[in-house]
Amino acid sequence: MVCQPSAHIHSPGQTYSFLASSSHGHVHMKTKRQRLPGQVVLVLQGGGALGAYQAGVFEALSNAGIEPDWVIGTSIGAINGALIAGNTPGNRLPRLREFWQGLGSASAGGNWATLFQGIPSFFRPRPAAWAGPLVPIGLDEASYYSIEPLKRSLESLTDLQILAEAKTRLTVGAVAVRSGALKYFDSRDVPLRIDHVLASAALPPAFPAVRIDGEPYWDGGVYSNTPIEAVFDDDPRRSSVIFAVNVWQASGAEPNSIWEVMGRQKDVQYASRDDTHIARQKQLHQLRHVIRELAKQLPASKRDSTDCRELAAYGCGTTMHVVRLLAPSLASEDLFKDIDFSSSGIRDRWEAGGRDALQMIERAPWNDPVDSLEGVVVHELSTRTGMGVQET
Repeated sequence: MVCQPSAHIHSPGQTYSFLASSSHGHVHMKTKRQRLPGQVVLVLQGGGALGAYQAGVFEALSNAGIEPDWVIGTSIGAINGALIAGNTPGNRLPRLREFWQGLGSASAGGNWATLFQGIPSFFRPRPAAWAGPLVPIGLDEASYYSIEPLKRSLESLTDLQILAEAKTRLTVGAVAVRSGALKYFDSRDVPLRIDHVLASAALPPAFPAVRIDGEPYWDGGVYSNTPIEAVFDDDPRRSSVIFAVNVWQASGAEPNSIWEVMGRQKDVQYASRDDTHIARQKQLHQLRHVIRELAKQLPASKRDSTDCRELAAYGCGTTMHVVRLLAPSLASEDLFKDIDFSSSGIRDRWEAGGRDALQMIERAPWNDPVDSLEGVVVHELSTRTGMGVQET
C-alpha cells in the first residue's frame, strides 16, 4: 500500500462562492469561500427511491463548485454515480433531474402499482416469473422484473465515451453470484460500461443477475450496501474529503407491529454496519499515524536502514474527513419506502438532501484543526446528532 503525503490536494473549482437554488425546492443560501483538503469522494449507498436524497446532496455540492474526483456507488448509488461520472459537469444535474423526474411521473398509482406494473423507465414485470418460483427458467431470467428499461435510460442519459475516459473516477460494487465475493468495478482499472452499473443494481429476486465477461453478478448491497471501504483500501491512499451519503436508518425507534418490524429489519440490514466499518478504520489509521510519528523519532542511521524503511512504510500521514449525511425519515415512510417513486416522495427527499448538504457546506468542518494522530475524522449530520454537525 502506497501512502501519498498529506499535503492538501485541490481539484479545479474547489474554491467557490454562490447563491444556491434548486429546481426541486426553494433553498437559497450564500456560502463562505471554502477549500477542501484532499480529493473529493462521493460515496452513495443503495436504496432505490431513497436515492433521490443523494441527488439533492449532489445538487448542493455542484452549486457550491464542489465536483467529485471519485464517485463510489452501489445499486441506486451506482446509477446516480454513472449519471454524474458519465456526463460533463454542466450536464450532470440536468441528467439527474431527467432520470428522477421520469421515475416520479410514472409512479402516480402508488407503491402497489409500482409492484405490479413497474416503472417504464426503470423496470417492467416478467409475467412468466410470477407463475411460480420453482420453475427452472435459468439465472438470466430468474427475476420478477426486467431491467431493460433501465439499460435504455442509462444509455440515453450517460455519455459512454466520458464514462470510459474516467476523468471523474467511478467505482461500482457488485457481488459474484457463484463465489459470493464482493467485486468493485473501477474505471481507473477498466473502462466501465452500462452493464457494470446494471450489475451493481441487480437486486435479487426483483432484478436478474447481469453478466460481466460471462460471470453473473448481483447488486453489491447483497454483500455490503455502504461501499466506503473502497476509499480506505485504495492504493495509493490519499487525503480525502469523503461525502458519505447514507439513506438507511442505522438507529430507529422500537417497532410495534410486524409491519414496522419488517421495515426496521430492512433499515438495519441495508445500513450495512457503516458505524462499525468507520470505527475500525479510525483505529487502523491512528495506528498508521503512530507508526509514522515513531519512525520520525529514530536516529537517521536507523531510519535509513532497509528494515526500518520497510516497517515505516506501514505508516501514513493522510487524513480522511468522512462527512456523513444520513437521510431523515419522512413522516409517510413505511416498509415500501425504497419503492416510493412518487413525485412528492422524490421531491421531499431531494430537498432534504439539498438542505443537509448546504448546512454541512456552511459549517465546513473539514477546515477545523485535526489531531496529528487522527487519520479518520467523522463529521456527521443526522437525526441522531439533532440535525447539527457533530464530530466523532
